[in-house]
Amino acid sequence: MRTSKNNPKPKPVFVKPPLRLQTTTLWDFPSQHYGTGMQGDKNYAGATPSYLIWNLLKRYTKENDLVLDPMCGSGTTLDVCRDLKRQGLGFDLAPYRDDIQFANARHLPLKNESVDFIFVDPPYSTHIRYSGDPRCLGELSANDTEYYEEMSLVITEMHRVLKTGGFLGLYISDSFVKDQPFMPIGFEIFSRLKLFFQPVDIVSVVRHNQKLEKGNFHMAAEKHNFFLRGFNYLFIMKKSEHLTEAILGEKERAKSKNKRKKKVSL
Repeated sequence: MRTSKNNPKPKPVFVKPPLRLQTTTLWDFPSQHYGTGMQGDKNYAGATPSYLIWNLLKRYTKENDLVLDPMCGSGTTLDVCRDLKRQGLGFDLAPYRDDIQFANARHLPLKNESVDFIFVDPPYSTHIRYSGDPRCLGELSANDTEYYEEMSLVITEMHRVLKTGGFLGLYISDSFVKDQPFMPIGFEIFSRLKLFFQPVDIVSVVRHNQKLEKGNFHMAAEKHNFFLRGFNYLFIMKKSEHLTEAILGEKERAKSKNKRKKKVSL
């Protein structure tokens, strides 16, 4: 059928593909949300793709497991937990809704080894202003060492509350800002995770956002010779007994060393 300005060709109706377990280390889902509903809030800046959390929970948890998200944002993790009959526990410095509790991810109000799985999607430098709270990692540039020092505190705390044998998924991206050095955030964070957790795998998750759909952004990338961020890292880690014993042993040695120094000074 011929079309005209008065009778334009209708746009094809977008249909989300069915949910399924991803079997390679390249994940691509063309929608922020799965199913007919919405997980979290589509209008929340920096919201996590819910199919990603669904895949992690299907692989690494079972029904009634306690799943922690220490930077819960709009609550996507909690909604996926409800769909899969997991117990979701969400904290944030700026709780977005009533089922998210206030807490700093560096100091969680949880007992040691109390959760079965952790998912976290931390800020990637200062691209998004979340709350304006000076404790928010989104207030720190990833070109400064303080960002990585504070992320190390978050990693240490997640190690404390995760059960031995439990898994963690950390979702993060590198960063580029014009006239500033490239920020390989993923590599830096992975090197810190390895100090506490056993690597399971690294997944590349294709990014789908409005910026990547705008032609002017691609024209600018060509003109000024830089790259738009096309993927996020998903680091999948495990809390192993061997590494935990090594960390505890190192802490005890550090304590003994400090005690000896104090005795010498006296």
